[in-house]
Amino acid sequence: MNQIEVSIMGQSYRLGCPEGGEARLRDAVAQVDREMCAIRDSGKLKARERIAVLAALNLAYVLSERQTAAAGSPAATPAKAGTPDTHGATPTDAAYIDQLIARLDQTLGQDGHLI
Repeated sequence: MNQIEVSIMGQSYRLGCPEGGEARLRDAVAQVDREMCAIRDSGKLKARERIAVLAALNLAYVLSERQTAAAGSPAATPAKAGTPDTHGATPTDAAYIDQLIARLDQTLGQDGHLI
């Protein structure tokens, strides 16, 4: 197993990488970095932990949409960050980010911990 050095939101990480998987891992890191930077740049969140959770939720949602589409099922679901919804707004709009933050706050509850 190889190790590669990557950067996500300006923070360096050393990751284990299976033989021949470096390109895919770097692509995954780039996706995570884009998602986290977009959320941070919206100006609504500063805490890395919350940014990471929202980015993970966005990416998991996109993956779920792709799996649903691959199975041939129609997906009537809200848009992912950066994709226009049926009203022409993009989820990077302030209202969408506020909605995601509210859902995250509700999920985390009073103590602010995931576990």
